[in-house]
Amino acid sequence: MNNNRGFQPAHDSSGSEGSVSWMKSLARRYKAACRDHPDEPLLLVCDIDGTIIDMRHVVLSVLQSYDRAHRTTHFPRLVLADITVHENQVDTLLAGLPIAETERDRIVDWYLERRWSKETILNVHRAFRGAFPMIRWFQIQPRTNVALVTGRPEALREATLQSLNKLGEPYRVSFSDGFLLMNPRGWDEGVPQGKVEAIDRLRSLGQHVFAMIDNEPAILDALSAAPQNSDLLLLHADTIFESEAPYPIAAVVSGDDFELAELVPSEDALPKQVQLAWHGVNDKANLRQFVASEIKWAEVDVRRDPADELILRHDSFETISPVAFDNWLTLEEALVEISKHGRGVKLDMKVGGEVLNTVLDVVRRFEFGDEDLWFNGNIDTICEDGFRQIVDVHPGAIVQCPIDWLTPLMRTAIPEARRILDMLTDWGVSRFSISWKAEDLRPLLAQLHEWGHEVNIYAVPDLEAFLEAVVLLPCSVTSDFNFPRWDHYGHGSGESGQRLTYSMDTDGPP
Repeated sequence: MNNNRGFQPAHDSSGSEGSVSWMKSLARRYKAACRDHPDEPLLLVCDIDGTIIDMRHVVLSVLQSYDRAHRTTHFPRLVLADITVHENQVDTLLAGLPIAETERDRIVDWYLERRWSKETILNVHRAFRGAFPMIRWFQIQPRTNVALVTGRPEALREATLQSLNKLGEPYRVSFSDGFLLMNPRGWDEGVPQGKVEAIDRLRSLGQHVFAMIDNEPAILDALSAAPQNSDLLLLHADTIFESEAPYPIAAVVSGDDFELAELVPSEDALPKQVQLAWHGVNDKANLRQFVASEIKWAEVDVRRDPADELILRHDSFETISPVAFDNWLTLEEALVEISKHGRGVKLDMKVGGEVLNTVLDVVRRFEFGDEDLWFNGNIDTICEDGFRQIVDVHPGAIVQCPIDWLTPLMRTAIPEARRILDMLTDWGVSRFSISWKAEDLRPLLAQLHEWGHEVNIYAVPDLEAFLEAVVLLPCSVTSDFNFPRWDHYGHGSGESGQRLTYSMDTDGPP
């Protein structure tokens, strides 16, 4: 969706050979900054419009508001993908539509009057996918922050800060007034030089600015030309841009996404306070993958088989009947390996009642410490007596209950939802679990944090979602760990009789 128009981004300038993705280049430069500037605060600088904010939403919304106000039908079928021009070039977009010239002029006037109104800034602006998780990643790193340097004038400071913090709230991203640098010259006046001066100002405050992200080649050219920026990594957001640069700009890396997986090389780089659980370690292949990793927690699904033995199987036998080649593990077989490797076990109780007594007896024989035990079960499976029994036997263990069924009440009947959570806490539940797929997950997570509850996120579908979940800093994240990029080849729990498979040619061995 770009209009490159002659701009030729260079390869990675960090000393490596060949072309490297822009987020990986950013990760390498940040690592070097941490190493070379151990006592300085580190700063990533981002432009706003066209870099982290997708201005196509403004163009689309304001044009459609013209139709509504004037009862015309020029834009009912216009969609985001149709917006291929910079927000300053709407006249070019209109020229390609069957609209009379006189009305085009009226539409342009309507657009110019409203595109930078406070109402538009607060209600229409939308971020590019992945921009806020990327910013969140840096904001949770030690002595690291993110500053915004924009061509918007000072008159828009309050609306800009309010809008960005509103957009960032679900991602736990916030911006301070001191790290928002506006253009002191006014609209479209001296923007490139103003951004050079802004970065100099940030340095004068003792910040080590290690990288700058902007979508305009003219800005990057001005930054590149300044001698004081010789060690500054310049990143081009290859979106829609207005300025032309018919020459390559040195030290620029280009990209059009904000992929966290390119920033984070392995689980070793993740925040240590987030506990990680490997979902569905129910068979020998998944158990081998788990013990070969550094993940502490193995989640196992505990059931009784037709012979009344405790086994690991996600699905009930009523749902999926056993077949001759089923290769589930017994609970004892799994606990032998998990305890031998000094790991923790997360017991997902698929059945309760007397089975819970038997499970507790088996666990007792392996002499796990409470710090290595984690029990999970639905409220209708474990029930009050079961949760209280677990806490009596293992008072220091994590006791968890999924609450996806409660999330509608958390949106519509908050006092009742809070009463139920307090009741579960009184039973001994110390952590609540929510699916990554839950509607409004991020606000729900924020609400639970505000109420003082520990939260686990589960059912994250891939590495990118996993990382987005982790940077929210819940207490824990449960995942299949089907992450070939990290040399993790989790097979899944076997739900519905399905397991993940990998190609020997592209993804590595199972």
